[in-house]
Amino acid sequence: MKKAEDRSLEKFAQYLKNSEKSRNTVEKYVRDVKKFLIYCEGGSAQSFSRSQIIEYKEYLGRSYKVASANSMIIALNAYLRFAGQPECCVRTFRVQKQIFRDADREMSREEYRRLVREAQKTGNDRLSHILQTIGSTGIRISELSFITVEALKNSMVTIRCKGKARVIVLPRSLNLLLKDYCRRMNIRKGSIFVTKSGRPMDRRNIWQEMKGLCEGAGVTAGKVFPHNLRHLFARCYYEKERDLVRLADYLGHSSVETTRRYTMITSMEAYLKQLELGMLIAPGEASMRS
Repeated sequence: MKKAEDRSLEKFAQYLKNSEKSRNTVEKYVRDVKKFLIYCEGGSAQSFSRSQIIEYKEYLGRSYKVASANSMIIALNAYLRFAGQPECCVRTFRVQKQIFRDADREMSREEYRRLVREAQKTGNDRLSHILQTIGSTGIRISELSFITVEALKNSMVTIRCKGKARVIVLPRSLNLLLKDYCRRMNIRKGSIFVTKSGRPMDRRNIWQEMKGLCEGAGVTAGKVFPHNLRHLFARCYYEKERDLVRLADYLGHSSVETTRRYTMITSMEAYLKQLELGMLIAPGEASMRS
């Protein structure tokens, strides 16, 4: 790419950081906008026309799944607003709301347990405890650094992320597990999960280590990624409590609609079972009662 486009992307990244976007979001938006600039063979944002943006949207619709195309459109719209061309922003593709999730992508409790056992079996104690921490709290990977030795003393963690703060309570069983881990690993202060250099674990570190468990655990690789543990926590919590609003607060969601997507039923079989409300009367039942 030309130096002018590189500088534009650098300024865009700084704009996103100033807007308190997470590091992963900044990287994704910049990556998506770079694809757009390459597609248009460069040029400054001020030179783009709405017809070009619509043409690019049509290209995304042909080349990507709807969810992926929409995420790239959102990134592009952010770039256009940053560049002073909000009139060129386009709408995302309309998507019919799903009533149940894709079972091929959803991790079950048993698959989660097999992953944890495989981490233990292969001697990856740190990963085993990370999986159990996310599975028991539903926190994001970017929030793992808030799980500290000091937080264990009160069984409460204050998480500050995306300009918001929320408090989550650590289950007693998890608290005891992590205290024992800290004792064995001689971790006396600060974040519990760090790299050898002392830096917080990030999504790439954990994603790569999780993928290494798939074959031994007998779990499809497509199901094994950090955010899926957050979805699993949400479903387990909702199955037990049936409180969507409280779950949204716990996960740090601004919209309950986002939380609803986390708690969708997996299989058609389970969905059909919920529709059996006992509203039918069998032939002859009325005459028998009379």
